[in-house]
Amino acid sequence: MHIFRISFHHDDKIYQLHARCVDCSDLYGFIEVEELIFDEHTGVVIDPSEEKLKSEFKGVSRLFLPLHAVIRIDEMEHKGKNKILDKDGHKTNITPFPLPGNRPKRD
Repeated sequence: MHIFRISFHHDDKIYQLHARCVDCSDLYGFIEVEELIFDEHTGVVIDPSEEKLKSEFKGVSRLFLPLHAVIRIDEMEHKGKNKILDKDGHKTNITPFPLPGNRPKRD
């Protein structure tokens, strides 16, 4: 069974979704993504970005992504986590510790 990880730009974020079927679309300039895969939670810990993606794509049977939005498509052996990342690659629910700017010069 093939599993694909699709990374694409959307609303100033990078989305990473997993699907079973990726193909060229009949719509010129689009990639067709079908059978999105989401985790079925059996434990207490729930990933908020996974839940946001699950609710955003609830009821979607086929997704058409513009070619210019797609960053990469990877074929994987096992499903990873669906994520929403900032454009610099950091998760959106993590805020980096502020680093000091220019330090004042000592006299």
